[in-house]
This record gives sequence, C-alpha cells and structure tokens, in this order.
Amino acid sequence: MTIQWFPGHMTRAKRQIEEKLKLIDVVFELLDARVPMSSRNPMIDEIVGPKPRLILLNKADLADAETTNKWIDWFRSFGREVLAIDANTGTGVKEIGGRVKTLLKEKIDRQIAKGMKPRPARALIVGIPNVGKSTLINKLAGRTAAVTGDRPGVTKGQQWIRTGGELELLDTPGILWPKFEDPEVGFKLAATGAIKEEVLQIEEVACYVLQWLAAEYGDTLKDRYGLADLPSELPDIAAAAGVLEEIGRRRGCLAGGGHVDYTKAAGVLLRDLRSGKLGRITLEAPVI
Repeated sequence: MTIQWFPGHMTRAKRQIEEKLKLIDVVFELLDARVPMSSRNPMIDEIVGPKPRLILLNKADLADAETTNKWIDWFRSFGREVLAIDANTGTGVKEIGGRVKTLLKEKIDRQIAKGMKPRPARALIVGIPNVGKSTLINKLAGRTAAVTGDRPGVTKGQQWIRTGGELELLDTPGILWPKFEDPEVGFKLAATGAIKEEVLQIEEVACYVLQWLAAEYGDTLKDRYGLADLPSELPDIAAAAGVLEEIGRRRGCLAGGGHVDYTKAAGVLLRDLRSGKLGRITLEAPVI
C-alpha cells in the first residue's frame, strides 16, 4: 500500500513550527506506543534539530507493557529522554514536569545563578494526526483547552495554552510525511487510526493486522472471536482473508445470500484493536 497524503494544512504546520522554534525551550515528541517507530515522522528530526526533546509514548495503556519497556530501553540507548504515558487516563502525565526540569537543568541553573526566577518552560508538542496531542494538552492544563477527537485532522491551527504551572504549551496540527516508502508503515498507521479511512482499503489493513496477531497474539485472537483452528502463521493475504471471513460470520457481518461483508468484518476487527477490546497490543517491536 503506497499512500501519498500531504494536505495543505500540514504544509503550513511544518512552516509554522519552524518559525516558532526560536521561542521554544523543549519539544514533546508524541508517539503512539503501539507503533512507536511507524508513528515517528522523520521530518521532525530535521525540523526540530538539536532542541531538547522528550519522547512521550502515548496510549501506553493500549500497548503491550513488555514491548513498551523494550522501546523505552531502545530510545534510551540513543540518549533520548523517554516516558510512557496515557493522556486519556493520566498515566505518567504527572512525571512530565520533572523530566522537563532534567532536560533544561543547565538553563534553569543559569537563570537562578543570575538571580532570575525561572519562567515557565515553553514546550512544543509535535506528532502525527490522532496521536493524542490535544488530549495531552487538556490533561496538562486541567481543562478543555484544545479540541479533541477520535479521528485524524481535528487540530487545524496553532495555539498557546497555559497550564497554570511550570509549562506553556504550543499545540500544532499533526504532520504526516508526503509518502510512505515502506508499505508496512502505512498499514500500521491505518490500523491505529492515524490515517483517514477514505484513503485506504480497510480490508487490506485488517488482513495485515490479522497476520501480525496470529504470529504474536494468537491466543488473544482465538479467545476474542472463538476461532478453534488458527495457524501461528498466515503467510499471505488469502490466508488472512479466510480468518477475516470466519470473524465476519461469527460477528454477523453478512450481506445478501449469506455471504460475509468483508468491509464490515474489517471494521469490527479494527474497532476492537483501537478500543483495547483485543487486549494490550503492540504492532511492532524494536530491533535490538
């Protein structure tokens, strides 16, 4: 699956981020803990440059905890400050302030040495669409300061938000990159809801997910859908489609003549994945 999708507001957001960087003390790079590498925009390294950065693995409550710990170790091996959070429940969010102080310790110490009272740190929040930026802002601010939604593309402009504490936050629209060179990245982002469903084949995405689940979470898949015979490997799309058909039959996703409606079956699977009804699932692991 090759997706080229770079709406005009994303082009503007890239330019606006570059313009605001001189005002920023620290960058919060928000990633989806279920797909940490696929949800990293490679443009961000180029845009942000050497600014102090805190990587936040959001939606950690939906991700496989053991794999999340592996990702934390992986990022730390490259000298990155990283924290697993869940902006919806607040898990780990209170630790963000302490991590910011660690990243900005030298700057804060210089201000104190000059007899200055350190001002609130200005943080830029960046991430791909639907990764939870606005939800995180609202949790940090303790109020509804940013519009949230369960679909990509909700935030259309930039806004400063004061948290009432030691942080001032700049929200930005999510930025995807112009083209996914690796089709697996497209499938993973589609599976987790970062890409609008109008630009993808939902049945293909579901079959990709089934291939991963059969190999890594076979028992979970069998228990959720009552699948008696599930091979540990689905070698191709046809094999995965057979499992999707069985899920469709068991969930009543039928069209005329008793045939399975694969689109409806795919929707059932992806909704279960995104909502956590399949359990805590991560769709990629670090290569160590």
